[in-house]
Amino acid sequence: MSAPQTAGERRQPLTRPDAEAVEQVRRQVDRLCWSGILLGLAFTMTNVQSFAANGAAAWSLPWLAAWLLDPMVSLVLLAILRAEQVTARYGIRTGGWVRGAKWFTLAATYVMNTWGAYAARAADMVVLHSVPPLVVFVAAEAVTDLRDKLTAAVRAGSVDADSELVPEPVVPRSPDPKRRISFDEYLTRAREAWRPDTTVTPAWIRKVTGCSRGLSSRLAAALTAEMEQR
Repeated sequence: MSAPQTAGERRQPLTRPDAEAVEQVRRQVDRLCWSGILLGLAFTMTNVQSFAANGAAAWSLPWLAAWLLDPMVSLVLLAILRAEQVTARYGIRTGGWVRGAKWFTLAATYVMNTWGAYAARAADMVVLHSVPPLVVFVAAEAVTDLRDKLTAAVRAGSVDADSELVPEPVVPRSPDPKRRISFDEYLTRAREAWRPDTTVTPAWIRKVTGCSRGLSSRLAAALTAEMEQR
């Protein structure tokens, strides 16, 4: 009986078509979650307005102002979710304040949406008005995690696909370290290192060229002759 395969052995690298398919699924999931969140927030708007109006006459100033409460909370929530969408795409985690603000806006929406049902002790209304805020809450949490995982899958597929196309680099051969350096090459090195205030000696030649002691005297004489002719 053969040994069971590990998770790493079972995992197959994604090809470029697979990565493109995952990217398409990620976009579809993102759009569907956003559609559900927007519909849920739209459903809660009338209940929150009734909660804020508190029996005010229709078209009165308090009644009109009550319509601003739900959009105020919803816009903050949508801004946070949109920011998390971008940060999740690049694998950046947000801080505690961001998650706290998201949970607070979701909790505020739930309380304002269900307060009247709880006050009336109507179980059916509690269930009815609890479902949309809870769906928004769950979707807001799930969509971030889904984006993280799908983005990681797309990146993994892109890396695997690119690695298949990159040829192995050609390493140039290093020059033979045993190749003998000619007299002219040593002289060129000394000529490049020479300065007007330099005193040309065999020791200086050996220092700047790395030549042998026997060759340094000849190089010093040749370089001195060149400098005198200038």
